Amino acid sequence: MNPPQYPASSITPTQGNLFRHGRSMSNEGAGTTFKHREGLQAPFRDGREGRSLSNAANLTFGPRGSSLAQGPPPGSFSSDLKSIAPSRGGTPRTEQGPFFADYRPASRDKTSEQRQTELREKINKETKIKIGSENLLEALVTKNAKQTKDQRMRVEAELDSSNRKIIELRSQLEREVEHSRRPKTPPLERLSGIFQSSPLKSPQRRDGDVQGGVLAAEESESPTYLLSGILRALEHEGMQPDYYVEKANRLVDLFKKYPSLKHDLAWPVFGLRVQTMLLSESRDVVAAGYRVTRHAIADRRSLQTIRRLNTDEIVMLSLVKDSKANIEREQALKFVRAFLDVKGGIHELSSPVLRTVVSVAEHHEDRLRNMSILTLLELLIRNPAMVIVSGGMASITETLLDGNYQGSESLASTLLFLFDMPHDRRYLQSSHELDAAFTIFTDPIAVHTTEEKLKSSARLVTAVLNSWPGLFTVANDGFAALRGLLQSLSYPSLLARDLVLDILFAVLQIKAPSWSSSFLAGRRLTTYGRVANLTTEAAAAPSTSALEENEEGRVSLTEHYVAVLLAVLLQSGLHQALTTIIQEESESALQRKAALLQGEVLELTNRLLPHTFSAKFQVVPKLVDPVGFLPADSSLTPISMTYQIDSVSRTLHRSQGDVKHVFLSMKRSTPQHTAAPRSIDSTKPKVDIDMDELRFRAAIVETQVLNHVKHFKWNWDLIEDLVEGPLKNPKRLNEAITGTKFLKRLLSFYRPFKYRFSDIPSTKLNQRYVRVGVSLMKTLLQNSEGIAELSESKFLRQLGECLAQLDRTSGLTATAPLFSTWRTAETLTGGYFSLLGALSSNPKGLQMIERWHMVNIFYHIIELQDRDDLVELLLGNMDFTLDSHPRVILSQAATASHKVRTPEIYYDSHTDLWQHIRIFSTNLLRKYATLDPSPDENSGSPKSVCEWAIDLLVTQLYDPEVEVSEVAVQILEESCNRKLHLEYVVRCRPQLDHLNEIGAPLLLRFLSTSLGYQYLDRLDYITQEMDDWFSLRNYRYVTLVEASLTRAFATLMQEPSRSSINDSLRPQNNGSLPPHFYRELTRTQEGCDLLRDSGHFDDFVMTITDLWSEDMDPESLVRLKGCLWAVGNIGSMELGATFLEESAIVRLIVKIAENSQVTTLRGTAFFVLGLISRSLHGMEIVAEHGWDAATDQRGRSIGYCLPQRLDVFFSLKFPQNSKKHGIRDVPHDWAPRPVTDEDPVHERVLRMVIDTGNAVTAKKAASDLNGLKLRYPEAFGSVELYRKVRDILGIHNFRLPVRRFLLDLFEKNVMRRFVLDEEESENESIQTERPSEKPPRIP
Repeated sequence: MNPPQYPASSITPTQGNLFRHGRSMSNEGAGTTFKHREGLQAPFRDGREGRSLSNAANLTFGPRGSSLAQGPPPGSFSSDLKSIAPSRGGTPRTEQGPFFADYRPASRDKTSEQRQTELREKINKETKIKIGSENLLEALVTKNAKQTKDQRMRVEAELDSSNRKIIELRSQLEREVEHSRRPKTPPLERLSGIFQSSPLKSPQRRDGDVQGGVLAAEESESPTYLLSGILRALEHEGMQPDYYVEKANRLVDLFKKYPSLKHDLAWPVFGLRVQTMLLSESRDVVAAGYRVTRHAIADRRSLQTIRRLNTDEIVMLSLVKDSKANIEREQALKFVRAFLDVKGGIHELSSPVLRTVVSVAEHHEDRLRNMSILTLLELLIRNPAMVIVSGGMASITETLLDGNYQGSESLASTLLFLFDMPHDRRYLQSSHELDAAFTIFTDPIAVHTTEEKLKSSARLVTAVLNSWPGLFTVANDGFAALRGLLQSLSYPSLLARDLVLDILFAVLQIKAPSWSSSFLAGRRLTTYGRVANLTTEAAAAPSTSALEENEEGRVSLTEHYVAVLLAVLLQSGLHQALTTIIQEESESALQRKAALLQGEVLELTNRLLPHTFSAKFQVVPKLVDPVGFLPADSSLTPISMTYQIDSVSRTLHRSQGDVKHVFLSMKRSTPQHTAAPRSIDSTKPKVDIDMDELRFRAAIVETQVLNHVKHFKWNWDLIEDLVEGPLKNPKRLNEAITGTKFLKRLLSFYRPFKYRFSDIPSTKLNQRYVRVGVSLMKTLLQNSEGIAELSESKFLRQLGECLAQLDRTSGLTATAPLFSTWRTAETLTGGYFSLLGALSSNPKGLQMIERWHMVNIFYHIIELQDRDDLVELLLGNMDFTLDSHPRVILSQAATASHKVRTPEIYYDSHTDLWQHIRIFSTNLLRKYATLDPSPDENSGSPKSVCEWAIDLLVTQLYDPEVEVSEVAVQILEESCNRKLHLEYVVRCRPQLDHLNEIGAPLLLRFLSTSLGYQYLDRLDYITQEMDDWFSLRNYRYVTLVEASLTRAFATLMQEPSRSSINDSLRPQNNGSLPPHFYRELTRTQEGCDLLRDSGHFDDFVMTITDLWSEDMDPESLVRLKGCLWAVGNIGSMELGATFLEESAIVRLIVKIAENSQVTTLRGTAFFVLGLISRSLHGMEIVAEHGWDAATDQRGRSIGYCLPQRLDVFFSLKFPQNSKKHGIRDVPHDWAPRPVTDEDPVHERVLRMVIDTGNAVTAKKAASDLNGLKLRYPEAFGSVELYRKVRDILGIHNFRLPVRRFLLDLFEKNVMRRFVLDEEESENESIQTERPSEKPPRIP
């Protein structure tokens, strides 16, 4: 049931005076209020009796499609400790007419059925408008784009407007239907929870004047009137707690629906109600008061008003309560967190409240500890001084050492943020805060802890090592932290050593090969044949021809970072630590894991590091000592491990070589039942294709096909070898057909009506049946005997009959169709499409498909609105190499319209279905658009496969859904890596103006050729884009690069999940350098001439020279980084490197990389030097400044350079910290100051309160305070003494139990008198009677 909709209104301070007298609002006041309000959009009205704004004469509605949906309330947080940022956007304000203009007596006569009929008529009308707009838009697409551009934009705007209005009308219809089914009088039930998450439940009514049809009246009343009624209801005293909780829930709901109400609250009235609730004896009422106050926060001024209500003292008292008040404590902490969500709100946090939050964070058993730590972390980023002065840094460091905090990544990122800038590092007490993350591994005693702590610390260490601030921090003191981590590999804790190896695998971005589990289990690499599982190793290097055409390729920033991290680890003793495990470890799995890592490290060293570095570490030290000095068999294990390392290296090299040959064919992820290629095993002998007759007959008998009917008794490995080997020989195939029943039984196994293949469960192991079937289809199509046998078989005829059951026009039906949704998902039935795909790759196979009229069925399948699984199976398995019907089918699916055929089908779900199909179809084109040009494609053929795919992708650029166009742009950009493809895309002359930023990367690729440059120059694109990049987008590029790196490093320690088809089809470029305008511009001589004439390069050099300093503001830092990236991208091209020779900018960049105190700026300069080294001239320039570049086997730079002296590069100054830095940056009342009193009893109490903060004197001081309360009870009823104790709690740190003990010493009425600013009565000041309750005890 949807929440009731209230008309927009407000409450002003003037109107608030009426509440004190209990009178309702006057007409004049209400009308004046609406005239001065630019406010809320009028909501939908259900049509109940009462006032309405539907026919208001002076009411102006917001734009079509606007929404009143609000974000989460301030201070909210999710269960996974991630803060939810509130929405900053405001509701569009419109002028509203007089208050009584919303009265519409005519609406009373309409029934719910009449209103539903009107809404359905409006939906039908808008549907017709939408369909007409779509038809007109399709007609305009075929005409000249420039002539119909304006008309097309108007039609698209009208189409979007109709879509939004249909959604809105359907939502209104749903609400009306819900309302018609709603009972007239809601039942009276007790609230199931303290707080309602949504107003779907019927609220409890206890007061006599709220009965019956009040709910209907509320939905038609103005929000101002409802607010006044709720506030008057809260004035009643002596009611049950549920009564006040229910009113508070209604008040919160009102603020959620009409957020502008909080801006005009009459705080003298509203604040009094809030104070009354917060001072209640009921914990539930207090919690409800916090919730109401939190939702009433509008800006910093409202926070100041709330603090004047003395809420700080109430929050302190709530937070120190025991676990019985968990709801109250949680709402109090949410109220504190709401200060962080308001602009400038952190400056309104008081020292007593923040120190109380710190005490909660220090209490290990507290339920709110994690939330308090999260609050301190957020505050540490916003204002470090407040956390430092309040003592919160100690609890954060303790949490770092403890290892129990679940949000270890957020903890690390917060501290790393402080380590970045020098003015933030001064708040840290030392430069070793992050070393605590390594302590649990480096301490021989602490390493024997729980698995959860070790894993949490492992994630923390990984996060530290995957950032520039963390790497520079652990580099302090000669990489002592890293050396300790590597030395921990010799500790006896098996789990800790295994996790350290996992850390090394993660930070070096080494993905375990598919055969690693078998290798770690002890099997030899030459026996089990799992060498090249292409689904996990498809990220290998692209083909050599692709690199030759596109020498730059994609620049991987993460690999460059891994290169410097690898160099640091090698210098810290990585080889020695791994060698020690290999020599001395008794656990075989750990020993093999170290050998696997050693082989990977050697491969990375050879590939990523310059030869000056790699030459030092290619020899594994001390793995094999001279045999003559050892006992007879003591060197067998090292020799065995040496052999294993060599075997791993050879296997990795072989698997990467295999991947290079089939990489393009595996770019496309296929559906679940697509036949995956058989694992490549170069060591396993294959069956000879020229096998003689005797051996062939023996092999057929050995398959057990002739001896057993049950398929699970057959030797499927041998069957697959025969199908892929001897059966390709026409003589052997003829013998199998005529001489035995081998082939007939094999084809019979796949016949649908046999229900043998189609009933097998769909598992990974059973995919071998699909693989054998695909190989069988391809083998039979290679010669005439096989084609004849396949044509005469019942297999295709039965398969066509089963497919006809999906075609409504065929007349064939079945109670249990073979291709039902369940069978397709749970069995191998979907594998039939893989077999059909194998047939579609051959002209003879296509003729067989057409013979049984399956092509017509394919056309009808892609039109099924409720079987997207079949559409994906059909398209994902078809072969589109031949110019035939499958291409037409794919083109039709890729451009499928999303028209609503029946009124019952909702627009949203139907649009998502066709959008999903179009995205899926577009992704399938990647395989063909990125193929290497084959020799026959350039021999004058009508149109190659690549050109057909590119033509269809260009058509997809004009898809009405932006997501489809975005996928097409990504594929075309990847296809443009080859020069021939790039020139053909340019000749297609795509129009990308409507895509804005999405199409920018593809247009940038056009600049890399003279043909594309001339095309863009005629469109006047280059000059406009250059001005845009120079003024703005060059600085946005900084955020884009850093976000890409953050995403790349954030996924290293995540568990691998089963990705969907679309996720696997979309390439992940996290960590790669995004395209840059100036880089593409300098690929051609024309672009270099334009850049030289514009003078932009000189401006970048001047900006870098002028801005670099140690006290840069964030805006200047972004500008400096943007100029560095521009210079690096220009210098990465051979033609652009000439600009570097004309200036001394490289020397300055090297100076920034080695001397800057901003760690992220050093990292940017490091990456920029790597870009510069990609060109031959740039590599020579950086070599002159002491930086060596890594090269491939041909001597070409791969873009990774390292300084010759790592100690100089990682030198960083850490200023000496003093607490005065924090005190100087916080308000004066935060600083420690003496608190005294003239009364000797009060003075003695204050001294004892201070002593309770000392662990040595706390117990005696608590005992003395209990004694003083028994002797002088009137002192603990003094508001003045309470205020001074509160001041002490605000300037000193106390443990949470001590704070609870000190506040419990005072009488309960002291807090009420302090909050309400009541004067002490004479009777209370001279009270001498002792309290009936016992003195509190300190825990």
